[in-house]
Order: sequence, then C-alpha cells, then structure tokens
Amino acid sequence: MAGPAVCLFPGQGSQRVGMGRDLVESFPVARRTFEEADERLDVPLSRLCFDGPEAVLQLTENAQPAILTVSVCVYRVLLETTRLSPAAVCGHSLGEWSALVAADALDFGDAVRAVRERGRLMQEAVPAGEGAMAAVLGLEADAVASLCAEVAGSDVLAPANLNGGGQIVVAGHTRAVERLADRATAKRARVQRLPVSAPFHCALMAPAAAGLERFLSPVSFRTPAVPVVTIVEARVVTSAAELPSLLVRQLTTPVRWEETVRALVRFGARLALEVGPGRVLCGLTRRIEPTLVGVPVGDLDGIARARELLA
Repeated sequence: MAGPAVCLFPGQGSQRVGMGRDLVESFPVARRTFEEADERLDVPLSRLCFDGPEAVLQLTENAQPAILTVSVCVYRVLLETTRLSPAAVCGHSLGEWSALVAADALDFGDAVRAVRERGRLMQEAVPAGEGAMAAVLGLEADAVASLCAEVAGSDVLAPANLNGGGQIVVAGHTRAVERLADRATAKRARVQRLPVSAPFHCALMAPAAAGLERFLSPVSFRTPAVPVVTIVEARVVTSAAELPSLLVRQLTTPVRWEETVRALVRFGARLALEVGPGRVLCGLTRRIEPTLVGVPVGDLDGIARARELLA
C-alpha cells in the first residue's frame, strides 16, 4: 500500500484471555518480551495473559501491564518480520505508554512496572461504586460538555474520551453520570454505561496522578526516535522532558483521540496499524478519517496481513 504507515496502540478494555500466546509460540522475540515482563513485575503475567482467569486479567492493575506487554510484543515482531518504519505512533490512554516504548523514549521494563502502579493507583483513587463512565452517541462534543456542566452540581462530571465519530465518553461520580444519561436520552442520544472499575480521565483521578508523578520521578525518558502524537494535547512530542508530565496529566484530562488521528493524517499516512489486542481503534479511526485504512495487528493473522501491506 502506497504512503507511510502509522501505529496506534490500544488502551484498557482490549484485553482478552489467550492474547499473545500464538506469537510467543512462533517468535523468540515475543517470548523474550513476556519473559522480561514476568521478571520485572515478579508475577506470572504471561500465564495470566494466556490462561486467565478472565476476572483477574480484567483487574486494572493487571490489564494495563498485560495490554502493554502484548502491544510491545506485537511491535517487536513487526519490526523483525516486516518493513515497518512508522511515520508516527500514538496510543489511546494506556496505549501512549506502548507508543513511547515503540519510539524508544522509555524502556519496556520501566514502562511495565509503571503501568502496573498506574493501574493500582487508578483503582484506589475512587471507592468502588462511586465513579462511573458512559459513552454518549449522537451528540456533538460541545453539547456533551454543556450537559456535563448543567447536571454536575457539586459532583465531578466531564468529557473523558473525545473519540470522534459522534462518540463522547463521560466520567465522574456515578450519580452525575446517571443524571446525564437521563438528559442525553431525552435529547434522543444513546447512552451506554461502560464496564469499567473507575472513572478515568477526570478530576477524580487526581490522587492517582499525584502518586504516578512520584513514581515516575526516578524514571529515565529519552527524546522519541519516532514522532509521538500525544493524546493530551494532540501534538507531536519533541523532547524527553515533556513526557512525564504528559503521562501524569493523562489521568485527569480527556483523551483527544479525534484530534490525534487528524494529526496523524498530516504525516501523509494511509495505513494505520492497530498494534496490540483488539480492533476498537480501527473502528474509531475509520469514522474519523475514512482515508486512513485501519488494520488490527494482534495475532499471527494480523502479522501476515501487515506483511502483505508493508511489502
């Protein structure tokens, strides 16, 4: 396929039991990636990815390092087996950590430890049941933001994922999300409560952001070797010094995914590889920019498809 490729790295929710197993059985670099994750975390993350149980894999502190490990594993296989040389990389929320590893801005071992702590902090920031997230379909971003302001009262409620294609995810106190759902439905929008364990990307994550900032203080970052488009500001990151604060700000600010995808198009890309488990980002990208062909690459079949397109 003519034109440069970009790589998109998925976020939490893309995990599934069995992910990565076929790659580990076929590629030594994949096996080494999982071995490194197991060693750095001192837990059998590989066994959890391959065999579950699903309920344990879905816990935020497990799902985040698991998705990152599979994503990095897939990316390393792509580098070894295809002509991939991405024009730019980005990631949806957690996926930005995978993108930074791919861009050689952050060591994989540091990243996998940091996202496990990130997951733990995010889970502990809000007591169970007090926070929620919901997807609003059929309203523009400005309209959703206005609704949040109208119904929040003394609670926290804000847009959390600006996903494009008519999909805005909101996050905040559960009761505020329920009030918004009633108002949005009355405006003929469709509202879907998300099966998440905490309200990510809103002010309720402030305690997690503070904890993550402390955890990252000794971690070394490098200038990205590949352009990274950050979801916090939808622009290319140009220095290593910016990275820790952007990763911390992620937790309390919305994911600007629609703007991020449009920024990728400016690199002249026509092919977007979703590197890691799942295919959600391909669907979002298709609605935002139809000229950008999204291809999920999370298993052997995806690797084979990428090899054909990058030949």
